[in-house]
Amino acid sequence: MTDDLLAAAMHRLLSDIGAWSAASGRPLRAYQAECARAVIALVREQRGHTFTVMFARQMGKNETSAQLEAYLLALYGGRGGSIVKAAPAFKPQIITSMLRLKDTLNAHPLTCGRWEPAYSYMLRLDRAQISFFSGQEKANIVGATASLLLEVDEAQDFNPEKYDRELRPMASSTNATTVMYGTAWSEDSLLERQKRLNLEHERRTGERLHFEYDWTALAALNPHYDRFVRGEIVRLGGDHPSIRTQYLLHCLADAGRLFSDEQRRTLRGSHERERMPRGGATYIAGIDIAGQDEDAEDAVVRALKPKRDSTVVTIAALERDDAGRPVARVVEHVWWTGRDHARQLDGLEALWREWSFARACVDASGIGYGLAHFLEQRYGERVDPVTFTLPLKSKLAYTMLGMINTGRLVLYAPDGSDEARQCWWEIEHTRYHLKAGETLAWSVPDSEGHDDFVVSLALCARAAEDAVPPPAGALKRAEPTPDDSGW
Repeated sequence: MTDDLLAAAMHRLLSDIGAWSAASGRPLRAYQAECARAVIALVREQRGHTFTVMFARQMGKNETSAQLEAYLLALYGGRGGSIVKAAPAFKPQIITSMLRLKDTLNAHPLTCGRWEPAYSYMLRLDRAQISFFSGQEKANIVGATASLLLEVDEAQDFNPEKYDRELRPMASSTNATTVMYGTAWSEDSLLERQKRLNLEHERRTGERLHFEYDWTALAALNPHYDRFVRGEIVRLGGDHPSIRTQYLLHCLADAGRLFSDEQRRTLRGSHERERMPRGGATYIAGIDIAGQDEDAEDAVVRALKPKRDSTVVTIAALERDDAGRPVARVVEHVWWTGRDHARQLDGLEALWREWSFARACVDASGIGYGLAHFLEQRYGERVDPVTFTLPLKSKLAYTMLGMINTGRLVLYAPDGSDEARQCWWEIEHTRYHLKAGETLAWSVPDSEGHDDFVVSLALCARAAEDAVPPPAGALKRAEPTPDDSGW
């Protein structure tokens, strides 16, 4: 291609990012091009505004960002300019962004072979460049300048203080445009904070700086995506945090109650408590282990030390619904406080002989390690020792809430017992706090009590999901990941 032909092709394609992306064989959808055009317009004008862009999961946020970066590198390659992109973590988010940009540049006939790496965190196309930085707390990201564009990926997980202190000043000397990408999460997130400012700006001036597209935008264009998300809503329930934040883009209240009013109503069953197993029924258990007390046991120690943690065994009858999914009807609670582990082991073995659990998930963290692994040696694969970490406890909450939302986890009707009263007290007082990476940290506040019954219930939900394999030919959908790798 001659220089004149190259210049003419560049001028035609750089007149609009929609035409630019189509030339690479990876055309942006209308909603992707809409927000990209708005960003490009302000980059050209150097007006210094901050955009917020929220796509539901798998709707092409990363592809939009990569096409925007490639376009600006080509547009400013002759004049020069710099883009800075940051994400909460270098792995996998920044690495994924760098690989996607390289693929995008290689796919386009006007950039393929023209770009080159410059250091491990930088790419250059002629006189324009882009730098990639991690937003992790210990990462040193001061000193760079964004003369064209400052991008913040997964902004809902980015530390607002680090952004204000180290990242935002990169756009100050050039009054560069900023874009924050992400999905909904907590009320105090960086993304939500800027979204509120942008909506107020639009109300006052009519200028749009917030672009939000929930799952229905892509579902209207892609029937496969439509079926997938509808299936997830059926599987998890519309009130599930993943559905509300990742697909509906509804912000969650931070430090709120783990169980909503609707979830508590759904959880309250009408079946009676069963003190003994029924013939032919299949039973599972969730077992949260507590330590011993030197002075007393059970009701006595609970009266003396009302905030003492307890061992709780939640027993549920395992059934299937019409779709073949597991249903757990909680029929019994066993509650021990202050018992030494030798007596607890005797009690657990007695329960096992009586109920013949098909599956039991047992707390194997800390003091529970010995009991959990003894039971595993005794009962083999029917025992699942669970060592708690923040991501695992978050996953337990999502599983439990998903079953509740779809009516597949219910408690026996309150019978006035101490166990029932304590269980419902904990359900009403368990709080969650939103962490980076869409994890739920949850517990009853230390100043109020413990969450033993709720932990045991979550373990029981895990046992239900693990005990029943999906029907032949069925597909179990994976949990959404922080990496939005789809277009």
